[in-house]
Amino acid sequence: MAFDVAVIGAIGIDTNVYLYTDEVDFSVEANFSQNLDYIGQAGGYSCRGFKKLGYNVAFVGYVGDDYSGRYIRESLEKDGIDTYFGIDPEGTKRSVNIMYGDGRRKNFYDGKGSMQLRPDLLAIGEYLAGTRLVHINIVNWTRYLLPLFKKENTLVSVDIQDVVSADDPYRQDYIKAADVLFFSAVNFPDPAPLIERFMEIRSDRIVICGMGKRGCALGTKTGISYYRAVELEEPVIDTNGAGDSLAVGFLSSHFLQGFSLEESILRGQIAARYCCSRKATSSDLITRELLDRYYIEKRKLE
Repeated sequence: MAFDVAVIGAIGIDTNVYLYTDEVDFSVEANFSQNLDYIGQAGGYSCRGFKKLGYNVAFVGYVGDDYSGRYIRESLEKDGIDTYFGIDPEGTKRSVNIMYGDGRRKNFYDGKGSMQLRPDLLAIGEYLAGTRLVHINIVNWTRYLLPLFKKENTLVSVDIQDVVSADDPYRQDYIKAADVLFFSAVNFPDPAPLIERFMEIRSDRIVICGMGKRGCALGTKTGISYYRAVELEEPVIDTNGAGDSLAVGFLSSHFLQGFSLEESILRGQIAARYCCSRKATSSDLITRELLDRYYIEKRKLE
């Protein structure tokens, strides 16, 4: 079945632990916090983000045969997202995000089972036949699908997240396969060397680096461009999902609606900034109507 976009990879239940102080007090046994559960991880944010913008979306991933897995299935079905789920024998993934009072965060991703899972290439290929765009998370089992998408000439977008080296062996398959490559600059004060290296590996692609408060960088065969961070009236309260929303906003705008690269970067940044104003949720992301409104307002200011 042909979808506007398919998201492939990570989904699970995230627990955000919001500290009331700037640090954990390890001198005492107990600390008080606000703990909130929700459907999260990169695939959870991305597929729900595309759906909020009104697209025909598929999600391909794994959940356990457990309460959390059933909850995820039912929630995505209610959203109107088509799904292809495999069963993870080790259960639905559960990640924990420590949210500090000063805005910092520390993420503990659930890696159980990821290295052992193997997708059904034939079944997934038939399921996604005719789909133009896939956005892939770097859960290990997704790498086995990359040759399939290359064979079908499917546009491949990959988010390699908080990469620490352009030569990271785990990420090489994804770096080579991505027509559009997203990454976070959280580990680099200057992302330019990484962008240049990624463009050396493949010059026929787009590279986008999320830089948080510093904005965003765009790499193409013509060079690197930098864009200021976008501000909205709503305060920043939770940065989980911001990178996923940047990707959703950019990809949908450029490849599904035909906006220019620069326009799509702005729309991606608006989607990311809006995500940061929502607390512990992937179900309350920006709508097409609101994205268009903010976009028009920002363009007028320019």
